[in-house]
Amino acid sequence: MEPHRWNPDLAGTYDRVAGPYAEQFLHELDRKPFDRELLDRLAARLKHRGRVCDAGCGPGHVGRYLADRGVDVFGLDLSPEMVARARALNPAMRFEQGDLRALPLPDGALAGIVAFYSIIHLERGAVAGALREFARVLAPRGVVVLAFHGGDGEVHADDWFGRGVSVDAALHQPSDMASYLEQAGVEVEAITTRPPYDFEYKTTRVYATGVKR
Repeated sequence: MEPHRWNPDLAGTYDRVAGPYAEQFLHELDRKPFDRELLDRLAARLKHRGRVCDAGCGPGHVGRYLADRGVDVFGLDLSPEMVARARALNPAMRFEQGDLRALPLPDGALAGIVAFYSIIHLERGAVAGALREFARVLAPRGVVVLAFHGGDGEVHADDWFGRGVSVDAALHQPSDMASYLEQAGVEVEAITTRPPYDFEYKTTRVYATGVKR
C-alpha cells in the first residue's frame, strides 16, 4: 500500500468541500463569544492602521467580522473555489487566491494578519517557515493572531464532508507555537486557551497574539 502523504492536494481538497464547508462555518462566530471578543479587541487595535490579511480565509466570515468593525481587511485562500464562494457570500470584501507560505505581497505591506485554523494543515516542520513569511509581510509592530488546535500529534479525516477527500491537521502545544513565533521575529504578547464549545471538534482551542519586532 502506498504510504499516506500529508495533504498532497490541499487546494483541490478544499475545492471539493467548499460548499458544505461554507455552509457549516459561515455563521460559526454567532455561537463563539470568546472568539468575537478577541476579534473585537483586534479590530479596535487595527482600525485605521492599514491593510490586514485574513490568511486561509475559507468562506470569509472572520474577515467580514473585522470589516464590519472598520478594518481594511482582505481574504486570501489557497482554494480557488473557496475564494469564489467567499466573494459571492461577502460581495463588499476583496478576496485573492494564494498560498500563505508564499504570500503575494511586498515586505512590510500589512498592519496585521489573522489566521484562524489555517496553519493546521501544514506539516509540523513547515509552520516556522510560514510564520517567517507572515513576519516578512508585516510592517514593524504589525500584529499577528493565530487560532489553532492544541495538543500533540495529528488528526486525519477520511471522506471529509462526504466528498471523497481526506485531510490532515496538526495539533500544537502553545509553548511550541510561541517558540515558532519568536524564531520568526514575532514578539509573543499573549497565548490563551479555551475548551471546545459543544458543537466543535473536541480539541482545546489556542489563540496566539504577537507583534513583529
